[in-house]
Amino acid sequence: MYKLVIIFVCTTFLAACSTTPYHGSKIPSVEVTAERVDLSDTHKVKQILNQQYRDWRHVRHRLGGVSKNGIDCSGLVYQTYRTKLGVDIPRSTEYQSKVGRSIPKNQLRAGDMVFFKTGIFTRHVGMYIDDGDFLHVSSSKGVMISSLENPYWSSAYWKSQRVQ
Repeated sequence: MYKLVIIFVCTTFLAACSTTPYHGSKIPSVEVTAERVDLSDTHKVKQILNQQYRDWRHVRHRLGGVSKNGIDCSGLVYQTYRTKLGVDIPRSTEYQSKVGRSIPKNQLRAGDMVFFKTGIFTRHVGMYIDDGDFLHVSSSKGVMISSLENPYWSSAYWKSQRVQ
């Protein structure tokens, strides 16, 4: 029984953001809301992402969360795109990874989604800001900014997507 509890706890921690279900369409799409930000305006997008960090930086990780009581990685991306950038994207990391178009790591610009393989079956997502930095939710430290050059994130990097 003890081993089963340990396995359950480890699996829960390893699951990170990738287990949050998306209850909408299985076909990823982007719906523009009335107050859409021009995502090619990197200066404005950087300002928005930095403000989002300041507003959310004390919020802890909570699997499936989308509020300041707790949020997970795909929840932060979902909330930021929806409420700050005026773009409605899917809620889960899996479906977010299929939205937009794939771009090379060396062409990242503010607002691009960056994806990581953090385990055998787990994925993580954040939003690129600038100079190798991205905004995301750490399972241990909550909402934070990290560097793509960090050895952990560099080795876990999977792909990037740009919403147009």
